[in-house]
Amino acid sequence: MGIVHVVGAGLAGLSAAVALAETGTRVVLHEAAKQAGGRCRSYYDPALGLTLDNGNHLLLSGNADALGFLKTIGAPADALTGPDEAAFDFADLASGERWCLRPNAGRLPWWVMSPSRRVPGTRARDYLAPLGILRAASGKPEGAGGTIGAHMDCDGDLYRRLWHPVLLAALNTEPRDSDVGLAARILRETLGAGGKACRPLVAVEGLSYAFVDPALRHLAARGCEVRFGRRLRGLDLAEGRVGQLLFSDGAETLGPDDGIVLALPPWVAREVLPGLLAPVEFRSIVNAHFALAPKPGSPLVLGVVNALTEWLFAYPDRYSVTISGADRLLDVPREDLARRIWSEIAQLCNLAPELPSWQIVKEKRATFAATPAEAARRPAAGTAYDNLVLAGDWTATGLPSTIEGAIRSGMTAARALRAGSVARSGTRARGAA
Repeated sequence: MGIVHVVGAGLAGLSAAVALAETGTRVVLHEAAKQAGGRCRSYYDPALGLTLDNGNHLLLSGNADALGFLKTIGAPADALTGPDEAAFDFADLASGERWCLRPNAGRLPWWVMSPSRRVPGTRARDYLAPLGILRAASGKPEGAGGTIGAHMDCDGDLYRRLWHPVLLAALNTEPRDSDVGLAARILRETLGAGGKACRPLVAVEGLSYAFVDPALRHLAARGCEVRFGRRLRGLDLAEGRVGQLLFSDGAETLGPDDGIVLALPPWVAREVLPGLLAPVEFRSIVNAHFALAPKPGSPLVLGVVNALTEWLFAYPDRYSVTISGADRLLDVPREDLARRIWSEIAQLCNLAPELPSWQIVKEKRATFAATPAEAARRPAAGTAYDNLVLAGDWTATGLPSTIEGAIRSGMTAARALRAGSVARSGTRARGAA
């Protein structure tokens, strides 16, 4: 294989670049922005005087591709922080109740038999509800199994206190309207794999510290060239392959053995690759940050029900809140949101009601809408052009838009490109003979 041009330095592009570099492939990484990381990076916020992530992300110990990526790039030992066991703290703002969900390590879920390990007021048999999701998704392609609401009862205390917040966080779409296949994959790879796969992990020192900076160092050590400020405007397509990459600062001509990994957001990919079938409907996420160091002993992550706040993160230097499926909040004034969210944090954490320095981040197109219709629009890594493959959490990874899905997509794209290169080399060799 010749040079591989990876266009887009988000986690999908970084994952593809790392996978290719590990095989000795020469990689050139192009990024329109002035920094790598895409939607999973850290930045300094002068209003707070703090380094923030442009989105709070919770990983799990069962995210094998993400953890493998961190190992490959030599990420710091403290890249991810979490408890020693699967434990999820919850609070009900309306009732004042608190509980800790504690799945046992093995696959056999005996934990549901213990009232101290499950949601208050629920019975062991209540936890059988997701079986309908698993049955409906079995053997079906993405988008073909229908919605969660068609196969699972989306009512009751357990749904409101567990399944709704967990599925909403994973899918970023109202669960009853979401694709049953995506939900099934999440459940199989997490709770279905036992508590050993469910230990929560957070990049306390920042996403760039954990994922982006180590990846760039790893690529630099392997001779990868990174070119920032290069926005792709189009592709020169002819005779079943890409001949040129048309950047804002000039064209890049490809050799006969060169390849491309297109790791761009779906709306950009559709602009440069006419006719591409890709998601067109998206969901937003709102994150709120408050410059106040949490009290000692605060849970690293707290799930909240009966509140605007959904997940409260206690970073060393701030409280941060994530609200998923947040389209309804896009037009709410930022200060109003800050005051409403802080009033809930103050109640949950017994803090003074005075609003500290804050920042509200609204990401309008945070993820593709995880509905059956949009899931069916997700393309595979391969394309109609023999030297072009796709990467991104919006491609057909089997997972919703997550860090695990983004990293998996990059690895898949790298394998697809190398497989196509081997096939083309074989064809040329047979022709020469």
